[in-house]
Amino acid sequence: MYLRSTPRKNKDGSVVRYLQLAHNVWDPAAKRSTVQVVYNFGREDATNRAALQRLVASVSRFLDPDQALAAAGEGLAFLESRPVGGVWALDGLWRRLKIDKTARRLLESGRRDACAERVLFALVANRALAPSSKLAAARWVNEDVHVEGLLATSDDACYRTMDWLLEITGTLEREVFGQVANLLNLEVDLLFFDTTSTYFETGEPDQPVARDATGAPLGEGEHTMRGFRSFGKSKDHRDDLPQVVIGMAVTRQGIPVRVWCWPGATNDSALIRQVKDDMRDWTLSRMSSGSPTAGSPPPRTAATSARAITTTSSGRSCAPAQRRRKRRCHARAATRMSRRTCG
Repeated sequence: MYLRSTPRKNKDGSVVRYLQLAHNVWDPAAKRSTVQVVYNFGREDATNRAALQRLVASVSRFLDPDQALAAAGEGLAFLESRPVGGVWALDGLWRRLKIDKTARRLLESGRRDACAERVLFALVANRALAPSSKLAAARWVNEDVHVEGLLATSDDACYRTMDWLLEITGTLEREVFGQVANLLNLEVDLLFFDTTSTYFETGEPDQPVARDATGAPLGEGEHTMRGFRSFGKSKDHRDDLPQVVIGMAVTRQGIPVRVWCWPGATNDSALIRQVKDDMRDWTLSRMSSGSPTAGSPPPRTAATSARAITTTSSGRSCAPAQRRRKRRCHARAATRMSRRTCG
């Protein structure tokens, strides 16, 4: 089957050409092949180009990419194809939250790669779509997906970007959450916090190094020596394996606000103090959306929000439970007084 152009001469001597979709069939009586027209597209100069494009696209669906290119013209060769959808959607959200601009601004100081922000996004996309190691993540970027602005990367670039990320983590987290709070119109007057632990299938903990109360490494001096993966009270009942402690603060609707990670031997009392101090520094009251109306209570300050972060072992806020206990006590006291009065 093929597309052919047939000429027809008019009386005035002009020539008009017509496009036809045709194929050859064998005529047993004439013992030769004859042309059979399957469809007439009309005059060549007035042919609907869109109809031809739809026909070509429909036929190409049943061809391999290299075959479709070979049929389209000479000098073209198919190299590869990569999926775009997941990375494209995440990149759109990344830009909507202005993480790209924030990361570039924070990373612009110092001798850093110009594509550091793109490598950082590629690592985030890999974690969301195909979690793997840094070496496998570089291979994933180079061979499996298309990341706009990043044709290729290496495992060394991924490790350098992770080191740079540690330097800007605090500021980046605060500014990104500010964008999320404004975009989703989050209520941040009350936060809920809880911790858990996760263990590692290794028999030995990390080598002890000097750390402060929050678990961050320190220089030489008289400090507490702890390994990050260390033995502690496991919530998975695996006290025999080294672990780390993970904490998360969320809004009323369960939207994550901030995540922490501590050495496995850290106790909860130290965690609560750090979480209060960290969230107080964020000044969450400035992120409250909307303006107060007449008669409405003022938004809570960061200090007030920090008090509401205190949790029970189940992760629920203690404040509501304390208020319920106080109401029950007042009700019992009022009942006893009424009985005495009646007696």
